Amino acid sequence: MLIKTGIPSPEEIVKVKPGQSRLAKGPVAMVECFQRIPCNPCATSCPAGAIEPFKNINDLPKLNTEKCTGCSACVSSCPGLAIFIIDETYSDKEAVVKMPYEYRPLPEVKSVVEVTNRAGKVVGTGVVIQVVNNKKQDKTAVVSVAVPKELSMEARSIQIRKESTPENTFICRCEEISLQEVREAIAKGYTDFNELKRKLRVGMGPCQGLTCRQLVLTELSMATGQLVEEINLTTFRPPTKPIKISVVAGDGNEK
Repeated sequence: MLIKTGIPSPEEIVKVKPGQSRLAKGPVAMVECFQRIPCNPCATSCPAGAIEPFKNINDLPKLNTEKCTGCSACVSSCPGLAIFIIDETYSDKEAVVKMPYEYRPLPEVKSVVEVTNRAGKVVGTGVVIQVVNNKKQDKTAVVSVAVPKELSMEARSIQIRKESTPENTFICRCEEISLQEVREAIAKGYTDFNELKRKLRVGMGPCQGLTCRQLVLTELSMATGQLVEEINLTTFRPPTKPIKISVVAGDGNEK
């Protein structure tokens, strides 16, 4: 399912979901990384040692939830945008989800935003309570959003209202493709995701469509009247990360 749709299956999600007893203690990370790729910033960035050191650069992250403090260092360090902090102790009715956010403009604190699930479907609204911009460290911003508690395991991204997004905003950061370029291509008849991929190269950069896919699908949906889930998709590959040639030539471990 993940390779075909880019969305993990319920069975995969259950494997990485923190136990209810741990969720009741406070903020904790949820690492939604399911494909073996050469990438380990989550482990090297964790100040509490909650993510075990990798024996091999291709290992999947292993999280010790009891050591995790919910600091979100791993959220901003993960190039695959696959880590979230869940805090179900925020209030009786709300939980806080700290999520990676790589678009501009950044949302404003106290603003109401649309909350989307892993498939990019709007599932409700939330309130932004904190924005941590790691621009100086060249890392991903982390946005904390208060959502209804029942959405804590569903809320994985946010959408700022369309009217506030300038057309010169990059919708695909890897290939530097603007929202205007996408809309112009759709107006010319490129109304299939694969057609846009071949025309503009959306989804062909290092993130392999992880950050732009749902935005492009939303534009296609608005232009064609199709539901997002009805639009034909391409095969999705894991995000790529440049590594030193010494790693490839050696035993697979970064030094």
